[in-house]
Amino acid sequence: MRHSVALLFLTSSLAFANPSPIPANPVQQLKPELSQVIATDAQLEILAEGFRWAEGPVAEPKTGDILFSDVPKNKIWRWNAKDGLTLYLSPSGHTGFVDEPSIKEGSNGLIFNQKDQLVLAQHGDRRLAVLKSVSAKGPEYQSLTTSYQGKLFNSPNDVVQHSNGSYLFTDPPYGLKDADDSKQKQLAFNGVYWLKGSDVTLVTDQLTRPNGLALSPDEKWLYVANSDPQAAQWWKYALAADGTVGEGQLFFDATAWVNSKPGLPDGLKVLPSGHLLATGPGGVLVFNAKGEHLGTIQTGVAAANAALSLNKEYLYITASSYLLRIKLKTAA
Repeated sequence: MRHSVALLFLTSSLAFANPSPIPANPVQQLKPELSQVIATDAQLEILAEGFRWAEGPVAEPKTGDILFSDVPKNKIWRWNAKDGLTLYLSPSGHTGFVDEPSIKEGSNGLIFNQKDQLVLAQHGDRRLAVLKSVSAKGPEYQSLTTSYQGKLFNSPNDVVQHSNGSYLFTDPPYGLKDADDSKQKQLAFNGVYWLKGSDVTLVTDQLTRPNGLALSPDEKWLYVANSDPQAAQWWKYALAADGTVGEGQLFFDATAWVNSKPGLPDGLKVLPSGHLLATGPGGVLVFNAKGEHLGTIQTGVAAANAALSLNKEYLYITASSYLLRIKLKTAA
């Protein structure tokens, strides 16, 4: 299901009349340690634009191509330098699996698992699913999990895989019409979960809007973004070797910036060095493992999520209607 899409380029006069919101000098350095991650003169490239809300980028293991969701459009797009933008999957997250979905939203967060299968957090279908095949009839998905204690999830949003093969994922109400007030909302909270085989355990129900999540390189910590404008925060949870989870610890609070900078805590990635690249107010915030804010890659619009290239040379950013790229100093 690959369909070529012609990219439209604005004429110089139109571009002058409607200047790009993407900053010409995006890197804001607050601490010298930022130079370990990115150069202060690094530039953002606009790779594609025109999406309703771009989300969940991931690098395909075999090709390095970037896949990402357009959540409201129920599609997944593919980008590479040779072919540009092509449509990869439609529908991506609302397939009719749930009889009466509140809203026809598509996939959000995407990862490739240890078998190189695409795993999707599907808003409309209210499940975690894996892509089984793609044919002329469309994509075929298989559920990984659909409910907790007999109640449907709200709308799984982001997912990571542990080295032991299990999955951790977030479940805010963004895929439900009226969110917490939705008549279709079956769970009384918005949770973070751990899927081990077919068993789902609750990591926490204390975050109002759990969103992006990532594991530390040693897998001793789970980082979770809370995309609530009243509590725009990142939290971390200790993961013990026996599979138990510690109490949440506040990692960083950006609530004071919400009214002055676009975006909320959303997707995040962790580098092998332990540095966090976290979308939030202002763009992509760079933290060290101590929770110190080293600087920000300013995107000019709300940044939703980010992905590393296979060699970690580039950071790909989905930001509102854009797919962006910026070069890092962390190439493998």
